[in-house]
Amino acid sequence: MLPMSNLSSSGTPMAASPLTRAVLEIDEYAAGMGWDQPARFFALVDTAQLRAQEPQLAAQLGLDEPQAETTGPSYTPILQDEVPAGTELDRFLGTVAWPDAVVGCALTVERLMLPPSAEANVPQDMDDKQLAAWVAGHPERQEVRLTVGVLRDGARESAVRLRDKDAASEVLTGSDLVPGLADALAATFEA
Repeated sequence: MLPMSNLSSSGTPMAASPLTRAVLEIDEYAAGMGWDQPARFFALVDTAQLRAQEPQLAAQLGLDEPQAETTGPSYTPILQDEVPAGTELDRFLGTVAWPDAVVGCALTVERLMLPPSAEANVPQDMDDKQLAAWVAGHPERQEVRLTVGVLRDGARESAVRLRDKDAASEVLTGSDLVPGLADALAATFEA
């Protein structure tokens, strides 16, 4: 995993896949909100279908003109209602059902992470609350913002931004960076 420069000189994402571009767009949106924010949940819709089926909404979102450089699909993230405060993320995601027009979904959430070298020292006899407190007090902890997107067809993408390297050029991307969260998001499409 190498940091990649995700932005062109005009500020637009230079990612290979449409899902990567959507995830990076959400990451940039979250970065503009600053840190210490609640989780944010997004529906991903096909931009061309949005323009055709909801032209007024597309115009409001600034999508009324097709982009000349877009030759394949593109996805527009649409912010959903907030994850209710105090609700466990897994429990919340278990209540989500999507209409057919939604081709994917994404979530951005802040977490504390430890480097792999710290995993051997994790105490085994703690409940979730105790473990969270242990991680929060660990000297090697990193504050990160995770943005994960999945499509109905199984495609996945993630972006990880470290708080101490808070720049678009330092965002890590990859399909398998946050597999557990990607699995939970993919489950929202299972009927």
